[in-house]
Amino acid sequence: MKTIIVPVDFSEQSEYAIKVAASLAKKHKAELLVLHMLELNEAVLTSAEGLHIEQTVFFIKLAEKRLTNFLDKPYLKDIKITPIIKHFKVFSEVNDVAKKHGADLIVMGSHGTDGLKEIFVGSNAEKVVRHADVPVLVIKKEIEDFNVENFVFASDFREEGLVAFQKALDFADTLSAKLHLVYVNTPGEDFLSHQDIYKKVTDFLQKSGAGKEVEIYNDYSVERGVLNFSESIGADAIGIPTHGRRGLAHFFMGSIGEDIANHSKIPVITFRI
Repeated sequence: MKTIIVPVDFSEQSEYAIKVAASLAKKHKAELLVLHMLELNEAVLTSAEGLHIEQTVFFIKLAEKRLTNFLDKPYLKDIKITPIIKHFKVFSEVNDVAKKHGADLIVMGSHGTDGLKEIFVGSNAEKVVRHADVPVLVIKKEIEDFNVENFVFASDFREEGLVAFQKALDFADTLSAKLHLVYVNTPGEDFLSHQDIYKKVTDFLQKSGAGKEVEIYNDYSVERGVLNFSESIGADAIGIPTHGRRGLAHFFMGSIGEDIANHSKIPVITFRI
């Protein structure tokens, strides 16, 4: 892990994300690219009038100063940091920055949920996940020292998930984490017999070339199963696959990815299929 991108908007959630990114950067001697997306009216940016040009320069300079102050923190000392300011809030640009700099990971702060209010869905974090080709780590609370010892990767073990699975293996290896693979079996139309699950998982692992064990966990829903299993083993992070531009409604049925990201107290990392 050489390069980590952290989009920030100076919020408390941004602080959570940059602390986790700093922790990873120190352990892996990685560079942080701290990205702030400045929302400017397009008319201001394209106008030829001198006043509008001066306004644009003023806002950019103001953002640069604010970003400099935001990065003036003791825990960022001795970390190589490159601040980047973009003029538009176009979240596909985060992936463009990731490609340009060969980034290995995006760390993004996000709100949790408040009752029935789903904050993650439609949020900036969800928009970044939609476009990102690299893994996106979503942080919702302060973590002083981000250390992943137990990493859960939830899958339905279909062939289309092989690429995301390999990324999860690489992530676990990079962090020297113990990888726990889980398949959640639920009642109803999606129920599979133990024999059917065993065949499905075995075929998948043979194609992946990974000699791993898979936990078969029974629960009333995939979301509850992933969260309950993760909490039962003391997981430090949960990995889920995503189709990217279709959001977190990945190869699990419906919006299970969003539900997990919304309700998990544990950091969630998404891997592009």
